[in-house]
Order: sequence, then C-alpha cells, then structure tokens
Amino acid sequence: MDKTRPRTAMITPVTDSSEDETSDTESEKDTKVEEDPAADVSSMSFEELISLQNKVGRKAFQKTVQGSRKGKLSADSRQPDKNRPLEMSSKKTVPFLRKVLPAKKRMRRDPRFDDLSGEFKPEVFDKTYSFLDDIKKKEKMVLEKQLQKARDPARREQLDQLLRRMNQQEEAAKRRQRLQEKQGEFKKQQRERAQQGKKPFYLKKGDFRKLELADKYQELKKKGKVEKFLSKKRKRNSVKDRRRLPSQQ
Repeated sequence: MDKTRPRTAMITPVTDSSEDETSDTESEKDTKVEEDPAADVSSMSFEELISLQNKVGRKAFQKTVQGSRKGKLSADSRQPDKNRPLEMSSKKTVPFLRKVLPAKKRMRRDPRFDDLSGEFKPEVFDKTYSFLDDIKKKEKMVLEKQLQKARDPARREQLDQLLRRMNQQEEAAKRRQRLQEKQGEFKKQQRERAQQGKKPFYLKKGDFRKLELADKYQELKKKGKVEKFLSKKRKRNSVKDRRRLPSQQ
C-alpha cells in the first residue's frame, strides 16, 4: 500500500504596501541623520528616535542630538546689544584669572564751559540775578552796624575787610555795567551803519580792554585818586622787575 505524502500548500506572505513605504521613509531619515550629524531631529517622533538610537548606537545618537541643540543655542545666543551682560553656562568652571570687562568711563562736564548750557550773555545774567544786589545791600548794612558795635580789634579788622571787599565788588560791577552799556551803544551804531549801506567796524578784545581802562581812569579822576592808583601800579611793576633780575650771591 503506497503511502502518499500529504501535499502542503505554499503560502506566500502578503506584505502591505503602506508598511513598505513607512520603512522606506524611516530608512531615508536614518540615512539622512547618519550622513548629516547636525540634522534636525526635533521633527521626528519618539518611536522614530528610539529606532534611530537602536540602529546608530547610543553614543552616536547623543552626539547627533547634542549637535543639533548646540547649533540652535549658537544661533540664539547672538547678542543683539553689545552692552548686554554676557550669558555664561553655570556648568563651566570659572577660571582663576577671570577677564573683567572695564566699565565705560563716565564723562564729566562743567556747565560753565559747555556749549549745551548755552551762550553766556552778561546782560541777561545781570537781569536774572538782580535780586542778589538787594541781598548784598542788606548784608552790607548789617556789617556796618556790627562794626559800630564791635569792641574787639580782631573782630573790627575782620568786619572792615569784609566791607572793603564788598565795596570793591560793587565798584567792579558798576564798571562792568558801564562797559556793557558802551559796548551796546557801539553795536547799535554799527547796526545803523550796516542798514545805511556802510561797512560796519568791529572792535577786538584789546580795544574793549582799552575802553575799560579809559573808563576806569575817568572814574579815578573824578574821585582824585589817579596819583594813588599810579603809585600802586609803579610799586607792583617794580616788584615784578626785581623778581626777573638774576639773584646776586
């Protein structure tokens, strides 16, 4: 009796086309990441990342992820403002000799000689602070009363010096005011000459100094103090001449 072998049907596995496509895309991503280690892995899903780690290896996978993060950090860490403080990682050890950036030197300015404060005009200044003259007059009256009542010689000498100083300041202010008036009159005359079509004449600083000396001479002449003033000036000049002479040893 012939034993017949049972016929086994050959079953071929049926593969789905969608699975083939996904595997192809995964292999493409893996090859891209392997070719470019700095490729962006943020768009990959968690399952794809695990499969990539299994294929590439843990060390290679970590290098790939860290390289993509460093690229982002370097792009984001650009300082838009140069004065912004530098951001340093807390994981890095600070060197012993740390480089300290010097602070900007603060520029100081004197408002008296700065153009930002405007141009100095003596006429406007005197009008603005004219109330100080009234205060000085009251202070002068108080000092005169104190001088009359004072009995101590040192105190009287101190008060006398203060009064003389205030008188000198008043005379200098009056002289300066007269000079300003003369300068104003001269400028007015030159403006009138310019309006008439004539060439204006401008005085130099030395010419204004001569006008000031002439005004001072006229004032001393009225008071009869010309000789006294000239004698003091001669003494000062003689002292200067002696200083310039070579010393005799």
